[in-house]
Amino acid sequence: MHHFSLLDLSPVAEGSAATQALANTVALAQAAEIAGYHRFWLAEHHNMPGIASAATSVLIGHVAAKTSRMRVGAGGIMLPNHAPLVIAEQFGTLETLFPGRIDLGLGRAPGTDMATARALRRHMAPEDSFPQDVLELLGYFGDTPENARVRAIPGAGTHVPVWILGSSLYGAQLAAHLGLPYAFASHFAPAMLEQALEIYRRTFRPSPYLARPYAMVAAGVCAAESDEKAAYLRTSQILAFARLRSGTPGKLPRPVEDISAHVPANVLSQVQQALSCSATGSASSVRTQLRGLIDRYQPDELMITGMIHDPEARIRSFDIAAEVLIDLRQNAPIA
Repeated sequence: MHHFSLLDLSPVAEGSAATQALANTVALAQAAEIAGYHRFWLAEHHNMPGIASAATSVLIGHVAAKTSRMRVGAGGIMLPNHAPLVIAEQFGTLETLFPGRIDLGLGRAPGTDMATARALRRHMAPEDSFPQDVLELLGYFGDTPENARVRAIPGAGTHVPVWILGSSLYGAQLAAHLGLPYAFASHFAPAMLEQALEIYRRTFRPSPYLARPYAMVAAGVCAAESDEKAAYLRTSQILAFARLRSGTPGKLPRPVEDISAHVPANVLSQVQQALSCSATGSASSVRTQLRGLIDRYQPDELMITGMIHDPEARIRSFDIAAEVLIDLRQNAPIA
């Protein structure tokens, strides 16, 4: 593992509002930079009462302006929602403002329900143009000649690093084919993680962007001073995910003492499986669980995330995780 990074969704907690959620994101990013995180990524979601990162590129700029060294990026931008030129201009502008600090992760899903997807795209095309859109976007970031008919300004010549994100085999195949870094969304969809990593690494083709495969694995983390407190704090995310699965998304709930009293057993089982690529507990417990994930999947980079209702407890959770990950990286066996 070369690096460890952090994914934030700017959660809007019950009893709070988007204004506080965005302030919490900035505070978390500043703490993450101090703690040693390599990247801080934000994700595009729409029409979700509990997520404030819908205007992802705007928030990336805000976070980058409030930090100084850490890379900041999208994990990710849902490219089917946008014209590639618009994204090239947005991220070309970000790279121009914050040189060498901007990442662009691209997803193929809409990141919302179909009614909202239609509102975003206005005219939805029936065919899947994601590979072509990725190539078009890469072209805008390249050294396009000044006489090209269409150029991204800013954008041309910025060479913003592009990642392919995925939760199935499709993204692994595309990332390998294009020679791009690959990030798997195992923090909420771990079922195909092992197979996707094998395909990506085996079929990777070196490119001008990347000489050898570079795989990121995502994991949920909820750390606290004791196993019991961490388990209690994590009930917020479990309850939020259960409500999302049941079609009733809302703000991030307050934690509860007995999650089984709030979520039907069959739904709880599904949620626990979806969130199984994770580590919960004290520093010692989180260390054991994260070491198991790293040993099993051998990621080049680990991206962690976690939804905790109390913003101070959330910062503390990621501070504990950083201490653990620094120790694991320093004491990793030499290959």
